[in-house]
Amino acid sequence: MEERRRESKEDLLSFVEGKAIPLTLGDGTPLPKGEVLGHIYSRILYKGESYVGELVPRVGIRFYTEAGKKIEILSVSSDDRTKQLEEALRNQVEVGSLPTITPKKIRNRKKTYYSSITPVKCNSKELNPFLVADTETLLLDEIHQPYAAGVMMVHPGDNIKNNSRIDSYFSEDYTSEVFKSFQARSSKLLSDFIHRIISIIKQNPAIQTVYFHNFSRFDGIFILKHLALHHSNFRLKPLMRNNRIYELAVYAGNKRIFSFRDSLHLLPGKLDSLAKSLCPGLGSKGSFDHKKVTVENLGKMRASVLMYMEQDIRLLGGVMQNAQRLYWTHYKVDIVSVLTCSAMALKIFRKQFYDDQSFPIHIPNRNEDTFIRRGYYGGHTDAYKKLGRNLFYYDVNSLYPFIMKKCPMPGGKPVWDGNLVDKDIDSLFGFIEAFVSCPSSVKKPFLPVRGKDGTLLFPTGDFVGVYYSEELKYARDIGYTVIPVSGYLFEKKESPFIEYVNSHFDSRLQAKKDGNEALSFVYKILMNSLYGRFGINPNSTKTELCDSERYHFLMKQDSFIGFHPIIENLYMVSYHTVTADDNIHWAQPKNSAVQLSAAITACARIYMHPFISRDDCYYTDTDSIVLANPLPEGLISSKVLGLFKLEDKIKEGYFLAPKAYGYISEEDTNVIKFKGPAKHLVDISWFREQLANPSRRMKVQIKNEFGIDWDNQTVGVKEYDYSLGIKLNSKRITQPDGETLPIEVNDMCGVAKSLFKKLMKLQTTNTLLNEKLSQKERESEKRMDGVIVEEIKKIEYLGINIETTLTEESTQLDKEESDVTKTDSKKPDT
Repeated sequence: MEERRRESKEDLLSFVEGKAIPLTLGDGTPLPKGEVLGHIYSRILYKGESYVGELVPRVGIRFYTEAGKKIEILSVSSDDRTKQLEEALRNQVEVGSLPTITPKKIRNRKKTYYSSITPVKCNSKELNPFLVADTETLLLDEIHQPYAAGVMMVHPGDNIKNNSRIDSYFSEDYTSEVFKSFQARSSKLLSDFIHRIISIIKQNPAIQTVYFHNFSRFDGIFILKHLALHHSNFRLKPLMRNNRIYELAVYAGNKRIFSFRDSLHLLPGKLDSLAKSLCPGLGSKGSFDHKKVTVENLGKMRASVLMYMEQDIRLLGGVMQNAQRLYWTHYKVDIVSVLTCSAMALKIFRKQFYDDQSFPIHIPNRNEDTFIRRGYYGGHTDAYKKLGRNLFYYDVNSLYPFIMKKCPMPGGKPVWDGNLVDKDIDSLFGFIEAFVSCPSSVKKPFLPVRGKDGTLLFPTGDFVGVYYSEELKYARDIGYTVIPVSGYLFEKKESPFIEYVNSHFDSRLQAKKDGNEALSFVYKILMNSLYGRFGINPNSTKTELCDSERYHFLMKQDSFIGFHPIIENLYMVSYHTVTADDNIHWAQPKNSAVQLSAAITACARIYMHPFISRDDCYYTDTDSIVLANPLPEGLISSKVLGLFKLEDKIKEGYFLAPKAYGYISEEDTNVIKFKGPAKHLVDISWFREQLANPSRRMKVQIKNEFGIDWDNQTVGVKEYDYSLGIKLNSKRITQPDGETLPIEVNDMCGVAKSLFKKLMKLQTTNTLLNEKLSQKERESEKRMDGVIVEEIKKIEYLGINIETTLTEESTQLDKEESDVTKTDSKKPDT
């Protein structure tokens, strides 16, 4: 046994160096006593080469005997031990006569990283089979306990409807004389279920993945616990983010046997809806009242519950098999090679559409990523007027793909410029830290600011932030004062996504025309999933299962987030892979390019602002608007990328806050959008009462039947009191007449003192601009007609020409308009 101590830590790390070495000659006879020490010492020196630069305070040696042989251990006095050691030293080969070992030179090697994203080649020559599985549970003492589980093998090309075998396990099939409690029978069925999976994989080594639908928030919780409790011979490695299990890998020693994954991350949506699109021939998902299932009547319901579960498994197999076939047929990418739909989109882009010669996508280093990420904001969501009647709800066709296609993108390697104060902003392209002043007369500000609680505000006032250069130019031209300070400047290049977007949008339209809903669904996912993948944060979190010693070590680190005990001496620990002040362990991502994601979202906000800034805009949410007056016909088409489609005509609407609105449609349908655990208690009447009394709070009891308790790894009923209401004035200030005004922010933190003189000189200019804006607003009230044409001219910063777009795309696509009234509805829950 060797123990060594790292230079930077006080804790000793103990470990076994290697296999036992025989103390025998080649013919099996024991080494002479005088040669034993030299033999061991030479072995230590040989192994010591691996630890150059390390401190080895102690070396422990264990002696093993052959099986069945015993050694009498005699008590030896200190003097006798000394004499025996001296005798061994006199008789052994002198240490100095051993071959001289040349010490290795300590080198500080830096890991090599790619400076830009690389294309990818498809290594798979054929599709891999996989397993699909499901569990059914009942509530026992308010905790979900599995009473059935099933698994099915899916081979590419198999006829699932006729040739599928499902291995099912049912708790009441186990005799109560042996397994006296339901918990014991439940545990037994899960053990047999796991053993069956392992057996299938041993017989079919190509199978490496088991899919559940909603594994991350349901099945995965109790499967993780069961494996930890009853299968200690396996090592588990979960991949988690935001308390969601993306993958649970199962190892035997250091060999990965298989992994559990969540199909929901590859194909988002309810299983029934996915089945209707991807495998309608397998039938629909059955209906079943889970609340009627109890331990007492479980045996009588065996046939019905197994039929329900097996149909779910069959549908999941059909969905995954057809998705796998479609991805392979069109892109030669196997679905089992990625975890999420955004990872799939990126892989397809890198394989078929990425030209790293004309537009190499730069991977930012730590400084670049940290700075640019400050300018990466989400969509604009705000409620401007609380109550409206006879309104129009519009939605943009694929806003982000449209921006990816039409707008220039930041290319090349960024160059830092620390003094942009005297630079003309029109000459800059990139991400710029700037002083910004928004006049109080602006009723619907454009530039975002992150509040202290993380809320994205669109305020008036004076503040400093990092923004994309194109949105600073737009802000300046609508009345903002903008003084650039410093930033990273890029080359302005044609978008690398034009072919990717064109291909998927055109193919989707053709698929819809052909009635191929499955293919249309796949194209839609790929088109909308790519942009966000470039913005993935490298400062991610990691979750690992570890013993007590490792847990106590991690708990002392600054990167420690939290933990959950699993069983005795087994903890699930989460920690940051990189901390804010960690300059050593920066793991540069392979496929992150936050400058692209930030540019796309910024240009999307520019595109939407002329419509948001209209006086008759009641509500906006990223790519949708609610207006009192209809848009011109030239801006409406459900089949042209970037144009609007009319989602609904609203008879009466209530827009109390972002993500909190309800309306009655022209067809007398109630549409409710409300974020929070009490959304099932909200209806149109609640919105009416809340509008009459905005500060009203109702104490309600929430019952969540699928609440997760990570400390105990259970899913069960959670009941708690909740204050139902609207958070007032969090983004805008409500006025007595029901309209809202922007919050004013004055945050000069980070502004260099040298700028203040220049800012003071601009004070007079600001006053004049305020007067001009007020006059402009008065004039705008008299000219409602034609406002869109004038406002759209502002979008020329993006390089977008709406009329050209119409000419190029609507000519061939609008011919199909009469056959389709509405497509791809983004309508909220009804």
